[in-house]
Amino acid sequence: MNLASLLFAVARTLPDRPAVTDGRGTLSYGQWIDRVARIAFTMAARGARPGDRVALYMENCGEFLEVLAAAWTAGLVAVPINAKLHVREVAFIIENCAARLLFTTPGLLDDPTPLAGSVADLRVIQTGTDDYRALLGADRLTPRERAGDDPAWIFYTSGTTGRPKGAVLTHRNLIFMSNVYYADIDQIDARDTKLHAAPMSHGSGLYGLPHLLKGSHQVIQAGFDVERIFEALEQHRNLTFFAAPTMLTRLINHADIGRAKIQNLKTIYYGGGPTYRADLRKAVEIFGPRLFQLFGQGESPMTITGLAKTLHGDDELLATCGVARSGVEVRVADDDGNELPVGEVGEVLTRSDCVMKEYLGNAEATASALQRGWLHTGDLGSLDERGFLTLRDRSKDMIISGGTNIYPREVEEVLLLHPAVLEVSVIGRPHADWGEEVVAVIACVPGQSATEGELDALCLAHIARFKRPKLYRFVAQLPKNNYGKILKTELRQQLLGEEAIP
Repeated sequence: MNLASLLFAVARTLPDRPAVTDGRGTLSYGQWIDRVARIAFTMAARGARPGDRVALYMENCGEFLEVLAAAWTAGLVAVPINAKLHVREVAFIIENCAARLLFTTPGLLDDPTPLAGSVADLRVIQTGTDDYRALLGADRLTPRERAGDDPAWIFYTSGTTGRPKGAVLTHRNLIFMSNVYYADIDQIDARDTKLHAAPMSHGSGLYGLPHLLKGSHQVIQAGFDVERIFEALEQHRNLTFFAAPTMLTRLINHADIGRAKIQNLKTIYYGGGPTYRADLRKAVEIFGPRLFQLFGQGESPMTITGLAKTLHGDDELLATCGVARSGVEVRVADDDGNELPVGEVGEVLTRSDCVMKEYLGNAEATASALQRGWLHTGDLGSLDERGFLTLRDRSKDMIISGGTNIYPREVEEVLLLHPAVLEVSVIGRPHADWGEEVVAVIACVPGQSATEGELDALCLAHIARFKRPKLYRFVAQLPKNNYGKILKTELRQQLLGEEAIP
């Protein structure tokens, strides 16, 4: 079943209800689906064929949702890309997925040169231009037939190699994800409002789908701003939005949080990194039973475990990630995939219809992640006797800063481009606001040196700004075990203990 068919059905039933509001104004569901159908027709008329990929390198805007839905209508596969990524990183994704179309917003791609050669026939279309408006002058296309196992959304995530991997999410995956939202988080309808203050290429956009499928009103902000959230709470009822831990912290610590119209807030679903229990206590005190914690990843979008609203009053449970979501299996296993007893730490595995189909074009990574029907998350944790999951560590050494994944190997490879850098280890250090901050511990070639300014410039030339280390530590040598492996655990302990690294 094509997701777009479900969206068209909603628009037929609720043509006059508000669908999307952004800086341009408000479109009803009837107006919105008309634009979707016209864009889809033009995509197909210009040669896009079912299964082709359409990249969305876009900041938050109403056009994101209409391009997303239009791609599905034409039988295409959407590839949302984090708007914070460096253009070189975008070029890799475009080449890896062989995108035929790239939609972008003003200011993100002023110089498309790095994309040259990524895909020979790539067409770039920027919103707000005559080129984009021309998409709307065509006839309308009705949704093409797609199977449940056909790709719908390719979510690019990174592994320890530093190269992004495209998790292929099918129409079935996203429909299952949406149904589990209704089962575990909220029953919603056309009276609800979904606020997008976090990037729509990730968790906010994914959970925009269950709201679209019920005819909810999508209100889109350019980015996270506490004052604008307050304004949204004044203007809309039954408001739901996603918050990364750093967003939640900023919200509860804002000087004017007392004047927020909390009675209009329905749900804050949060996740994407560790949240301090003290912050959660304060959030519960302020918002009451309106918080839902989720644990998921791109390979099982938003849907592994969850801590229900009603359980946030239990202080002990705030340290957990909740229990398996409806229709989802979760277990903790040893290195051979054998289930471990209650309380023992091992790798978290999950199995459900939300688990990705594969990593695009990467059979080796797919075979490693999907074993005997289970997704190996790479996260370490333990289950208690009631099934509550507590994450203990991340086996992939991933850093989560401000709700965004940062992979050390990727940053390390950039820093090693400096001729004076001999060895480097990038680790995360707890940060009260961001959750974690990036720290680079560097050993230079004897007799040579590198400055923080030089290393910053190197990072900014190759990777997104948010991945750049916030702190550099220069050492004579990095601690290693007998096999020559750098001991990141030791480095983390030294930082946690505020001990000087020799």
